[in-house]
Amino acid sequence: METDQEMEQNDHQIIRTNGVNGPTKCRQCGLSSILTSHMRSGPEGRRTLCNACGIAWRKGKLRKLVAYENAARDPESSRPVPPEIDMEFENEDKAYEFYNKYAGLTGFSVRKGWIGKTSAKMIRSVTLVCSREGFKKDKKGYGEVKRPKPDTRIGCLARLTIKRTPSGAYRVKEFIAEHNHPLAPSSALHLLRSQRVLSNSGNASAPDPYDEPAEFTRSLNFFPPSFRMSLRSKRTRDMQSSDAEAIMNYLQSMRCNDPSFFSAFQLDEDDRLTNVFWADAKSIQNFKYFGDVVCLDTSYKSNGYSRPVVPFLGLNHHRQVIIFGAALLYDETADSFGWLFETFKTAMHGDKPKVIVTDRPVEISDAVSAVWPGTCHLVCPWQVHQSMVKSLGSIIQSNRGFLKEFTRCIYDIENEHEFISAWQEMLERFNIRQNEWLSALFVERERWAQGYVRHIFCADITSALRTCSLTNFLKRYLCVQIDLLTFFKHYEQMLDEQRFLELQADFRATQSAVRVLPSKMLRQAAESYTPAVYEIFKREFEVFLDCMLYNSMESGTVAEYRIVEGSSFKEYYVRVDSSDWSAVCTCRKFEFVGIQCGHVLKVLDVCNIKEVPERYFLKRWRRDAKSEGGKEDDKSEVAA
Repeated sequence: METDQEMEQNDHQIIRTNGVNGPTKCRQCGLSSILTSHMRSGPEGRRTLCNACGIAWRKGKLRKLVAYENAARDPESSRPVPPEIDMEFENEDKAYEFYNKYAGLTGFSVRKGWIGKTSAKMIRSVTLVCSREGFKKDKKGYGEVKRPKPDTRIGCLARLTIKRTPSGAYRVKEFIAEHNHPLAPSSALHLLRSQRVLSNSGNASAPDPYDEPAEFTRSLNFFPPSFRMSLRSKRTRDMQSSDAEAIMNYLQSMRCNDPSFFSAFQLDEDDRLTNVFWADAKSIQNFKYFGDVVCLDTSYKSNGYSRPVVPFLGLNHHRQVIIFGAALLYDETADSFGWLFETFKTAMHGDKPKVIVTDRPVEISDAVSAVWPGTCHLVCPWQVHQSMVKSLGSIIQSNRGFLKEFTRCIYDIENEHEFISAWQEMLERFNIRQNEWLSALFVERERWAQGYVRHIFCADITSALRTCSLTNFLKRYLCVQIDLLTFFKHYEQMLDEQRFLELQADFRATQSAVRVLPSKMLRQAAESYTPAVYEIFKREFEVFLDCMLYNSMESGTVAEYRIVEGSSFKEYYVRVDSSDWSAVCTCRKFEFVGIQCGHVLKVLDVCNIKEVPERYFLKRWRRDAKSEGGKEDDKSEVAA
């Protein structure tokens, strides 16, 4: 038996030996052995997984589908073969194995429902059912639970019944194929309970859930004729001596593992590597669905990190922060940012976001207006807050309460007049009226203050970024003491973890149902939205229940109502047109976030409209957001 130290030495020896013909790769994620500390044992043999996947395998996070054991060798085996009446099996275990394989390939989980036995305790019949058969009984005190678990049993009737024959075999007597719920997507089949079985087979492996079709393959041939591969000046930042080699090794390794991997680089006038951009196929596909709002995170500058990593961030339909691509920018001129935006557009099939949220530098603003003239450019309050902590550190230390007041001004005040009043009060209270940084920030308020931008759809991405640990994880590996290959390894690990969380959220959204109160609006929202977005809608429904309504004005089919919130006594005005039940509220919740506000729900309810018009359920927030059509299916109800 080898010790861990001996195994690790052998692992590194394997890497050096295989290096003659090329580095080994992880069988699960495809990561090159060069980019991992050492290779670990997995279900397909020793030294077949990278360090991260090997640890995850040991912890039980990576599972193989028994149904897909031979899929790599025999494509026919991946096609579900349904049971037939009078089909016979040697024993009940063989019947379960057959039905479970069919279930795994179809997209549902199996459990044993009823077992009939003779007086001699011999199994007479077995009914195998979909795991969502029946209904869950509420336990005593269930009504007191604040956050009840979603229901997984919803009365599905799909089943297979077998009965014992005189010869001892088991024959199919009943088979119901129809389900009353969506089936699990192919990428999440291994999360089904009855499919969580470790495969001990030879070299076959489950299909990669992140494999993309060949249509996403890109090349430099797609760059426009005016595209410049080099700067006309020297780069403005120094690069570590080993960084250029590490970058090229990483890009070459990724292109070998993923033919759809996109990368581009820019040189300065001395032909030195200056700027690099990369995005894999999954990131490009995610932009197709959720690329309406993008945040360019340049917070590395405000935190003093040495390596200028700039990720493009977005928000998926589970309100999880995702990455569309990333860049290393060793030059921060307007030309470099222009190159970055043009490259990003090329990588994303020629598409560009409707809204981009960035930091305040004029170089970024100039580049956006020059390269993406139709894109709305806003300043990110989250990055403003980051910059403030660095620029006004002395004021924060000497003025207790300033940080709280500043945070309130940039995040919480939704009215223009209230914002100006609160801002002036903050300057007076802390005697900082003459501060140049704050004065310059106030001049740009129409691009970042909530009271000025709520008519623009931003998916409320800044709220998600405030609590996001994704970029903070990356910044731990940006200092010069850590080599760049180590950073790339952790970047890929972070992508894998984020996508696994998204996969879990997709699975839970399709394989469980949220418990709702007896309300058509809530039931409609629960069926349409993902669970995370439904929670936001439910909070708005609670606002609706606490509102008071007063009739203000009517003119033809248009009526205006004054709404007063019961808890805050704030007043809002809702204008509704009964010809198509379109509604606009002065809070601008729908325009800004894409989820209808409680004030509009109140008006609709008073008008005996018990369901929200479908136009207000944006495609990007729905459970089927990643179905064909993507974000183009969203109607122009939200102004950009």
